[in-house]
Amino acid sequence: MIRKHIAALCTAVALVAGLGHPALAGKDDDTLRVAWGTSGAMVNADNYYGNTTTGFHFSKLVFDMLVEYDAKSGEFQPGLAIKWSWIDDKTLEMELKPDVKFHNGASFGADDVAYTLNTIAADKSAAMQRFTSWIDTVEKTGDLTIRIHAKEPFPQALAYLAGPLPIYPHEYYKEVGPEGMNKMPIGTGPYKVVEMKPGEQYTLERNDDYIGGFKQKAHIKNLVIREIPDAQTQAAELMAGGIDFSGDMTPDLIARLQETPDITARMAETIRVFYMSLDAEGRTDVKPMTDRRVRQAINYAIDREAIVKNLTGGAARVLYTPCHPAQFGCDESRATKYPYDPDKAKALLAEAGLADGFSVDLYAEAPAYEAEAILGYLQAVGIKANLKRLPWEAAHEAQVANKVPVFLTNWGSFTIPDVAAIASVFFKGGDDDTAKNPDVIASLEAADKEPDPEKRKAAYGNALATISEEAYWVPLFSGVKSYAWSSAVEFEPNPDGALRFYEATWR
Repeated sequence: MIRKHIAALCTAVALVAGLGHPALAGKDDDTLRVAWGTSGAMVNADNYYGNTTTGFHFSKLVFDMLVEYDAKSGEFQPGLAIKWSWIDDKTLEMELKPDVKFHNGASFGADDVAYTLNTIAADKSAAMQRFTSWIDTVEKTGDLTIRIHAKEPFPQALAYLAGPLPIYPHEYYKEVGPEGMNKMPIGTGPYKVVEMKPGEQYTLERNDDYIGGFKQKAHIKNLVIREIPDAQTQAAELMAGGIDFSGDMTPDLIARLQETPDITARMAETIRVFYMSLDAEGRTDVKPMTDRRVRQAINYAIDREAIVKNLTGGAARVLYTPCHPAQFGCDESRATKYPYDPDKAKALLAEAGLADGFSVDLYAEAPAYEAEAILGYLQAVGIKANLKRLPWEAAHEAQVANKVPVFLTNWGSFTIPDVAAIASVFFKGGDDDTAKNPDVIASLEAADKEPDPEKRKAAYGNALATISEEAYWVPLFSGVKSYAWSSAVEFEPNPDGALRFYEATWR
């Protein structure tokens, strides 16, 4: 497989080199040229309605959030809000940064925060509404002061506000809506949009009026982002000088690029969680999934250590929890461990009356490089899995329509460092909950509104222990982001995986 990719890469390099480039990547014109898109193009630059990883990266460049999270220190830092305090369990008061301008020249203030968050919190059609549904109202208390009133105690508010919740200019957004924001995004961020070619290319320019802080002013003047859905083509472009940076390399290409002069290639862990969800509730017609012994057998059947070693070069970590240990409340000690044990898997299947195995459709979010290995492990214990690779949107739609018995996918929590952004999303009784365990739902409900950190951790631990023991998921490993960039660029991957190009410099 690796030789096949390398041969294809060499061919692609030759083709790209033959085409030539009117403006090769590099620092001569102070333009950083970036490629992304192997996991799908950005659906909407208004990430409240786009809900894609690339959209989140774009948001970090063009927009600002109220709060920033320092993934290195684990501390929350000022963003558009410079001070905050809890008035009571349901009221968060914030003082906003003065003298901030949007890219269209409009002054930033409390009206923008109130309109943005109130609008999304009320719009159930917004893809990111789940991250604002805790908000009752946002009240303007002064030109640069607001109060966020939660429906219930919501101690993870800062973690959510530091995540996928950009603030928009209220008059502009009221006029153009999500469609207009997609055509011409206007934010306060370190880069401003010059040109949008959806699905093709986005041209950004440094916001020289940006007031830096924890999120700093951009060093590089121009940023051109190209949507290139094929990793081999991205690698070829990088080697031929057409781009300076790719955050979308496949693991098998990283080893090849590490041997290439003038290119830095690295794999770094993120808080993304790769997992398989199992239809424990019995929403599909694959009834073996409702038997805990079968679900546990699937957990025992998979050699997570081998997958991590062979597909991530050891950069990931094996997981047994439906969360990442870096997230608040993710207590690994409460998880039931399922080491690789195919004999134990076969014994459990026999105990469940399935000694001869069974067949099941395994839906996988493309590209799912680990899918073939998982098929082999399942086959070895008697489970014939029929692989159905689909884009996430299509696979998720099928799951909500009760057609998916096993779903191989991943979740990045939008970099939110809290268990609420993953366990509470998938196990609190919503459409994505394939278990609907009332005890788990009750524990998560209690944890999500508990202001005392230790009590909150304990409640999350109770939920995680049950999810793990019942084997509602097959947690696999943490996500790894594979980066490659020109040696002319100084770039340091961030633990949350966000592409903060405003931190990049030329060597």
